[in-house]
Amino acid sequence: MTEADLPAVAAIERQLFPDPWSENLFRDDLRDDGRRMAVCLRSDGAVAGYAVGWFVEDEFHLGNLAVAREWQGRGLGKRLLAHALDQARSRSCRLATLEVRASNRTAIGLYRRSGFTEVAVRKRYYGAEDALVMLAELDAARC
Repeated sequence: MTEADLPAVAAIERQLFPDPWSENLFRDDLRDDGRRMAVCLRSDGAVAGYAVGWFVEDEFHLGNLAVAREWQGRGLGKRLLAHALDQARSRSCRLATLEVRASNRTAIGLYRRSGFTEVAVRKRYYGAEDALVMLAELDAARC
């Protein structure tokens, strides 16, 4: 993800989420301090999706993953998640965590198929909606 991608990323955020991240939040994750990952997936030169995460010691936290509505259903979310988890494994992370809206059945299914399990509920994490906290143990053999 680059500074030039931020308007497209913010537009996808507004399209998909009732409480979207701002361009400034994404801009913060562009800093190359070795603890952040911010990637875009492009199709025909346009941003089709993105993922943002943070490396903390031997853990990876996926903060945001989204695919533009017109690109959904084509396996792009799976590709973004696989890339993020491969990055975590390459840094010897042993765990990955995330929060997901309890109502987002599509994302929950993707995360489950990728080895995540629900470990907690954060009440009203997304305003009035609960979040599921999910965790995956990262095995280098699954790279």
